[in-house]
Order: sequence, then structure tokens, then C-alpha cells
Amino acid sequence: METEPTLPKEIIANLENKYRLNDPLWKQYVDYLTDILVPRFSTAEEVPSLLTDALIRFDVGAVHVKWMNFGPSYASRARTVNDIFKAQLPISAQLGVLALCIALTIGIPMGILAALKQNTRWDYLGMSVAIFGVSVPVIVLGPLLIWIFAVTLRWLPATGWGTWQQAIMPSVALGLGSSALIARLTRASLLQVIREDYIRTARAKGLQERLVVIRHALKNSMIPVVTVLGPLFAALTTGTFIAETIFGIPGMGKFFVTSIGNRDYPVIMGTTLLYAIFLVIANLIVDITYAWLDPRIRYT
Repeated sequence: METEPTLPKEIIANLENKYRLNDPLWKQYVDYLTDILVPRFSTAEEVPSLLTDALIRFDVGAVHVKWMNFGPSYASRARTVNDIFKAQLPISAQLGVLALCIALTIGIPMGILAALKQNTRWDYLGMSVAIFGVSVPVIVLGPLLIWIFAVTLRWLPATGWGTWQQAIMPSVALGLGSSALIARLTRASLLQVIREDYIRTARAKGLQERLVVIRHALKNSMIPVVTVLGPLFAALTTGTFIAETIFGIPGMGKFFVTSIGNRDYPVIMGTTLLYAIFLVIANLIVDITYAWLDPRIRYT
């Protein structure tokens, strides 16, 4: 059984002193939260270091403000966690937003059509596509898209990121599964709403079917869909390891999984906290949207 090589005591002492690991656990915890939550103010630009780097920087007159310091990376000596976030998070965010747009573009119309044409071929076709999207994971759909559009037809590049051609296949691979979930929720919720009494009243008043569906039924049926969009947006924008690995995208998901194997704890904790921040913000927006979708909901 192989064991990890042990370092000399002098090197271990230097590393503990450099990364402040020789402090008591409670002090390490308080210092970590303080570096993240409390902004740093200075009138002179500090010499950049692994312990003073920050994710957000801006100037207020002659005062330099630094906020959200997630600390150094144990695996990359020349980079901090903030450097990794600055380089990789925008890529994952772009991929996530594109995938979410594709999911909404496909899922909502497909769910509406399936609900309005219940038990017809359009309903069966839409739900068949939804079942396919849920059943086929990205790890299968990704190589399939590469084989068809990159290897066989040579229409799109197989890997990489930076051009709109390189963004098509990973966005579709991620968005198709999410569109299936959105389509099924839209169909089930819309079927329930269109049987309500106020929908029959709107039709009895002589309103056009298009207005009945868009103005009355669809708006009230979007609450379950919007509820799912909160965590879905947070998950997509912070990176998906499988899609980024298949398509060779240098995003956050790949670094997060790699940091687990490297025992790079600052990257693990920073990514988890960043995902939690995205999740809280997304759920806050969802809760605010409830009041717009359903006037009966009030926040007091």
C-alpha cells in the first residue's frame, strides 16, 4: 500500500506559518469569514499577496476597497482562489446562461403545446422529447453530438471555448435535459390552471383563446416553473463538471472536482460558498417574482 511522502518538519512549519494553519481552529474560522464578508479599505495600494487578494475591487475616491478574499490555493502556488474564480467563473456563467436560455426556449413552448393539445400527437411528441431529455444524460448526449456534428458532418468544433460555434453543442447538451424538466412542469401546471372556474369565465366572456392562455392561464401556471429556475440557474452558472470535461471547457466545474482530488480545501470551500451565494440570490429573485405572477401573494 502506497503512502504519501512525508515532508520535513521545517517545511511543514513554514507552510503552516505561511497559510496561518498554526492558529487555533476558531481563529482560522473567524479569519476566513472575516476575509470574505468584511471589506478591506486602504488609501495606498497594497503589495499583492496570496493572503490579501480579493475577488471584488473598486476605488472610492482615493480609497481602495477589496472584498471577498477566499484565500490562497494550496495546489497552485502562484494563484489564489480569487484568480481561479476570475478566470473560470465567467466561462461557466456564459455556458450556464446559454443553456438556461435554450431550456426556456424549448421547454416552455413545448409544455404549452402539450397542455393545449392534450392526448394528441403533439402532446405525445412533446412528452417523448421530454422523456428523452430526462433519460439521456450529458455524458451520453455530449459525445453523441460531437460524433454527429464535429466528426461526421464537421459543422462545429469538438472542443474549446471562445467562439459562438464552440458554445452550441455544450449549451444544447446542458439545456436539453433542463428543457425536459421545464416542459413537464409547464404542461402539468397549465393543465391544472385551464380547468379553473376563472378560465371558463374568461372564455364565456368571449375573449380570444390566445388571450385566455397568455393573460390568465399561462401567468398563473408559471409559479412551479419559476420555483425550479432558481436552483437550476445557480447550478448551471457555477459550472457542470461533465459537460466542461467532455467539451474541453476551462470552467469552474472542472476546477472544483480537480480540487477535491488535490485536497485544495480553499478552492472547495470557496466554490461551495459561491454556489450558496448564487442560490440565495436566485431564490430571492424567485420569491420576488411570485408577487408579480400571483397578485394574491403579499410580503408583509
